[in-house]
Amino acid sequence: MALTAATMIVLAGCGGDTDTDTPADDTPAGGETTDAEDTGTDDAEDTEDAAGDTATDDAEDTGGEAAGGALALPDLSGESLEVAAVWTGAEEERFTMVLDAFEEGTGATVQYTSTGDDIAPVLTPRVEGGNPPDVAMLPQPGLLTEFAGMDALQPLSADVESGIDENYDTVWKDLGTVDGELYGVWFKAANKSTIWYDVEALDAAGVTPPETWDDLVTASQTVSDSGVTPWAVAGADGWTLTDWFENVYLSQAGPEMYDQLTEHEIPWTDPSVEEALTTLAEIWGGDGFVAEGALQTDFPGSVTEVFANGNAAMVYEGDFVAGVISGETDAVVGQDANFFPFPAVGDQAAVVGGGDVAVGFTDSEATMALLQFLASPEAAEIWVAEGGFTSPNASVDTSLYPDEISRGIAESLIAAGDAFRFDMSDQVPSAFGGTPGAGMWQDLTDFLADPTDVQGAMESLEANAAEAYGR
Repeated sequence: MALTAATMIVLAGCGGDTDTDTPADDTPAGGETTDAEDTGTDDAEDTEDAAGDTATDDAEDTGGEAAGGALALPDLSGESLEVAAVWTGAEEERFTMVLDAFEEGTGATVQYTSTGDDIAPVLTPRVEGGNPPDVAMLPQPGLLTEFAGMDALQPLSADVESGIDENYDTVWKDLGTVDGELYGVWFKAANKSTIWYDVEALDAAGVTPPETWDDLVTASQTVSDSGVTPWAVAGADGWTLTDWFENVYLSQAGPEMYDQLTEHEIPWTDPSVEEALTTLAEIWGGDGFVAEGALQTDFPGSVTEVFANGNAAMVYEGDFVAGVISGETDAVVGQDANFFPFPAVGDQAAVVGGGDVAVGFTDSEATMALLQFLASPEAAEIWVAEGGFTSPNASVDTSLYPDEISRGIAESLIAAGDAFRFDMSDQVPSAFGGTPGAGMWQDLTDFLADPTDVQGAMESLEANAAEAYGR
């Protein structure tokens, strides 16, 4: 399509069609890598072209929204961009569909580079050598802060910021901001506040999905009384235990206290931590509540304990549990397996999650145009319709999610609004929050082994946090 530089290209209805009913099944965004097979929607067929190619002659040359609400982007014919992210396999294929739509709508050429799971060692030398990609999808807010501290990132343009203000809750804008400067567009999210259960086991016990923590404890006892162990816990993977704690603490202590604890502005011996650990012990220490061998059970093993081995009725972890169920068991998600949101521990339920944030390393019109596109519902809806994806964009049409499970997960994430918080262990120093056999991982593993030792757990957590933070 021949366009002048002053002409805008309009991206309209971008949702692709899919014939699959299988829920999200990819590696957790911004979270820990699992061995789950990517079996969810690989066979989705006949995806329609994701972007319209109609030029709007009257669209203004300033970007933003065109008439009728469609996203208007500049003509970038002859421009090229490199985008780096951790995604491979089906995730890479689906993200490439998003980039293809941007190419169609702007005339730009986009090269995708997969860095593998550990993106920092790939990006850092390129940044230091003056050869970064134009855009990167970072899986942790800590990396965004690190690169911003190196003066390596470009502040977002007014058009990109406008898109974020229009489509996202404030918490996501805050997560993309460092020292008052907005750098990031959160494109992909993971809801880590989901509890998965064996439908037959809960039905046999007469249990319905609980809405409060007290109801969850009561339900656990009821399941136990029916002759089934309520919980499989992945005690061999300390990151799952940090997620348990974070869900309890966020709902019980509230977002402000959660933020303070994340920044180590309050100590881990604070009464709020004591209350959260005591609450957590109601399940971890409940008589017969946790399947034997929890300390030797890894994350995939905790899922198969429930849905393959029948040794427990429930397992807690994020939306990516669906991929393990589909890939490693015969259970059918939505029939044999289902989920309910992590119940409210305090006055209201909250959502802990992860995600991938798009940042720009180069100062160009094309870089900002791509970030503006990624902040739009049009971009997100392309991947949404393919499955294996949760968008934090509140303007996305949730009817495009390919099944009720993925739709419910996304709607729960969006409904949390400003009560959403990013995984704490992904925000704290890695020596404290991301190291096997150390810090939070080890301290909470020790607490799982002895849930009566609340004081010992707090003291060890505080000692390790003080060392990691240097204060």
